[in-house]
Amino acid sequence: MMLVVGLTGSIGMGKSTAAARFRARGISVFDADAEVHRLYEGPLNDEIERAFPGSITGQAVDRSKLAEQLIADPKRFKDLEAIVHPHVHEAERRFLQEEKTHGAAMAVLEIPLFFEGGRDEHVDAIVVVTASPELQRERVLARAGMTDARFEAVVARQLPEDEKQARADFVVDTNGSVENCNSQIDRIITKLLPLSATAYDKFWR
Repeated sequence: MMLVVGLTGSIGMGKSTAAARFRARGISVFDADAEVHRLYEGPLNDEIERAFPGSITGQAVDRSKLAEQLIADPKRFKDLEAIVHPHVHEAERRFLQEEKTHGAAMAVLEIPLFFEGGRDEHVDAIVVVTASPELQRERVLARAGMTDARFEAVVARQLPEDEKQARADFVVDTNGSVENCNSQIDRIITKLLPLSATAYDKFWR
């Protein structure tokens, strides 16, 4: 059987660093954010433009323009999720099926809104990455095009940090060096790999 691991954490907490370590250890990672970016490059143009007029520039979704509409009316996040999430979930399913077919012992789903979307019901183990609020804000506001308003809008949609950690099987502290983060991921992998023989296919439940 194949062990399915959920990797999550609030924006700026270090998901990408943790995911990179899983990949370096030969474990494939599905990046939900990357899939959303791919969908925004054209496949969902018509649907998103109908729901959010003026959000398309050229052949792709203009994330800044879309964010402006969402910040102005946060209730519209549900409309966007109704368009995007079914496509992301199908991509997750294809990824896991391919990994299972190839005989992988473990696969990772990197999903920002993991608990919020009920994805915790479909994995065998949950890894939450965390950092101090100060470091989180510093990391996020250093990103191109990020503003305080966009940052606050994203955080407002996510579960409180203490609740995420309480629901995790493993918590990874990314306040320190990359090497320290890597060591924590290595220890998690060592604990999880032996469990793959008894993993239950929750994803297909």
